[in-house]
Amino acid sequence: MKNPSKLSDNQSRAKRIIVRASMVATSFWLMSCAAKAPESQMLKVEQMAPDSWSATKEGKAGVDRDWVSSFGDSRLNHLVDEALERNPDMRVQVERVYQARRTAYVAGAMARPQMVANVNGNRSKQQFVGLPYGGSQTSNGSIADLTVNWELDLWGRIRMGQMAAISDAQAAELDQKAAETALAGEVCKAWFGLGEAWEQLSLAQEVVRIRKSSVESIADRFENNLAGDGGSASQLRLAQTDLATAEALIAQRMGDVELAERRLELLCGRYPKGTLSGSKKLSKMPKRPPSGVPSGLLQRRPDVVAAERRYAASVARVKEANRAIFPIISLTGSTGTASDALEQLLNNDFSTWSLGVQLTQNLLTGGQVKGEQDIRGSRERAELANLEGVVLKAFGEVETALVLEEWLQKRVVQTDKAFTFAKDAAEAANDDFLDGNGDVLTLLQAQSRAVDIGSSLLTLKRVRLDNRVDLHLALGGEFRFKGK
Repeated sequence: MKNPSKLSDNQSRAKRIIVRASMVATSFWLMSCAAKAPESQMLKVEQMAPDSWSATKEGKAGVDRDWVSSFGDSRLNHLVDEALERNPDMRVQVERVYQARRTAYVAGAMARPQMVANVNGNRSKQQFVGLPYGGSQTSNGSIADLTVNWELDLWGRIRMGQMAAISDAQAAELDQKAAETALAGEVCKAWFGLGEAWEQLSLAQEVVRIRKSSVESIADRFENNLAGDGGSASQLRLAQTDLATAEALIAQRMGDVELAERRLELLCGRYPKGTLSGSKKLSKMPKRPPSGVPSGLLQRRPDVVAAERRYAASVARVKEANRAIFPIISLTGSTGTASDALEQLLNNDFSTWSLGVQLTQNLLTGGQVKGEQDIRGSRERAELANLEGVVLKAFGEVETALVLEEWLQKRVVQTDKAFTFAKDAAEAANDDFLDGNGDVLTLLQAQSRAVDIGSSLLTLKRVRLDNRVDLHLALGGEFRFKGK
């Protein structure tokens, strides 16, 4: 019979070996948890950036800071914050970021020790036939053990996969930032649309007032049988037609106001009741933002940086696939007890332990490894092409917004002059008509021209505000969100 003290010493020695192996494994685990994101790959597209914007020669430096507040409307700031907090699409983005982060954590699981606890009990019976060994035998067996398995990532295959997942998580965070910026832009445009709708309604109401006055004046002439002075029945009907059209336009403008309110409510995550009270005037145009140098756009635009992060992830995954050809080395260790009696599983006299090293080398995979390398190489090239496309699109959006900024400003100035002339012409035509020196057609045409130009001017001002938002977004402008 073996000496119990010697058995106890062996078991203690085995436990110390397992504990030390676990400590070493844990140390390497903590090191693997510190996997870093891949290095920036922006140099691959940096040469695409011009020295200056072709649409402007100013070349202003700096970063566009807090562009939402530049419109000088505290209510707009509040609505943007509300939208970012309550809009369901933003909650979807938050969950996608969380999923990407957890995926990055799981990607490094193979580089961390795996520990499995197992308890197994069985009872079996064997039947023996014939002499001299006839009869049966019943046996019991119970095993309890703790197994540790750890794959040594000597070649960095697992680390490359985790680095790629970290880069994907960074891209998801940038997608969230891009979505927040885009939503802020949509809220601003909806706010401007609501302001224009109110001003168009006010203009339509003023038109009705003017048309009514004209109908009354023409009706007086018609009743006094002053056909030769502009009081014919046809002229009266024409003036009444313009009045009815103006009244119908009021109904259209009121509908535009309610639609604009509901659109803004939906963006803010509210039920679209059409009760949101907004500004009844268009916001004022702020100063032009700094455009900065084109190369700075590559670091500011979240969609550009997100595309770069996805390309960096694809580069890391190519390296992961290339390192799959190397052998897999794993350390294994276990400790436990084995006995015929279940109640003896806690008895040190029945302890077991083992330590081992396992090496696995793929020899023939049916082309799986080579095929995976080819697939990932193709994805890397596709992500690089996508990055180049995103960069070109970003530059194009800035150039377009800068060009429109210049020409929209000129159009607003000239249209404003035309509106002033048209109003003066309508007032002069009205005075001439009342004095008996003018005709009805000239009066109605002058009034219609003033109305059309006034309406176009309001739309043009709103379009210019929308383009200013597009310019802020294209330049990768920042804004302050109180929720962060």
